[in-house]
Amino acid sequence: MAAIVQFENVGLRYGHGEEVLRDVTCSFVAGAFYFLIGASGAGKTSLLRLLHLAQRPSRGVIRLFGADIASTPRARLPLLRRRIGMVYQDFRLIAHLSVADNIALPLRIADAPDDEINEAVGEMLAWVGLAHRAAAKPETLSGGEQQRVAIARAVVARPDILLADEPTGNVDDAMADRLIQLFASLNQLGTTVVVATHDLHLLSRVPGAQTMRIAAGRLTEPTNLLRRERA
Repeated sequence: MAAIVQFENVGLRYGHGEEVLRDVTCSFVAGAFYFLIGASGAGKTSLLRLLHLAQRPSRGVIRLFGADIASTPRARLPLLRRRIGMVYQDFRLIAHLSVADNIALPLRIADAPDDEINEAVGEMLAWVGLAHRAAAKPETLSGGEQQRVAIARAVVARPDILLADEPTGNVDDAMADRLIQLFASLNQLGTTVVVATHDLHLLSRVPGAQTMRIAAGRLTEPTNLLRRERA
């Protein structure tokens, strides 16, 4: 299948410090599921920031949906970003909006019809077990509940790419399995999924998922965990 994202000799540094990503060359195939693993500080979040267009590389080339990001006009970047769902470690929910309205936000930005929004939000609320908290404000939720809202918001519009930074870090094992299965279901519909995690137990939850390891700012080629275990 075709690559939806391509990195060629990409490097990233913040300010005048040392590079946090070095010579990253890889492709993310459309419709694939990737686990991005590595120790804290290895560069996982920085790589996700590049994928989400929240950061431009210090050097190298990134092609996203066939467009060279360096030469893409800034006015077009928000349109590309709308095709990407992002689950942040710190949730980034909007405090004055209800749970339902936080989840609905990507659909409202895309000018989806109200009936479509209501149906999609209702499905997401039920799936993450928060239908009874639809009218609640984020400050009244536990950390795990806020995480579930953030995930529902990221996937409600069925993005072409879903990025998740430690998405199961604030939920119990049962909910972690449920959320990973949500990601897997979205992947089966064609979404490319990239999950950054330190929880190696998750890797076996998605048969056929590719594993990419990042260490000291360098990324390994993807491997299939199931194929490696059978070898």
